[in-house]
Amino acid sequence: MKKFSDFGLKQDIHNFTGNKIAISKILNREIIVHDYKIEDSNFSGKCLYLQIEYNTEKRVIFTGSKYLLDVIEKIPKSGFPFNTIIIEEDGRFEFS
Repeated sequence: MKKFSDFGLKQDIHNFTGNKIAISKILNREIIVHDYKIEDSNFSGKCLYLQIEYNTEKRVIFTGSKYLLDVIEKIPKSGFPFNTIIIEEDGRFEFS
């Protein structure tokens, strides 16, 4: 019988570091976005997980913001990490 290691596969572990922080706590404040992942939401649609640094501390943000979901996928992986400020404009969150 084969062992898992015989397949030469690496498991894609995509864990983020730090405690969750509400997006409202970092609105209009400079953050560094290190990474992201998008998964199916428990409620509806997709959920964006952001690995950020705020006040020199690694944190995680969860959001269903369609604008942030759409725009983050357009940033090449070579563009990470990047500085930004998340603002609320006309009831939606945006990177500025």
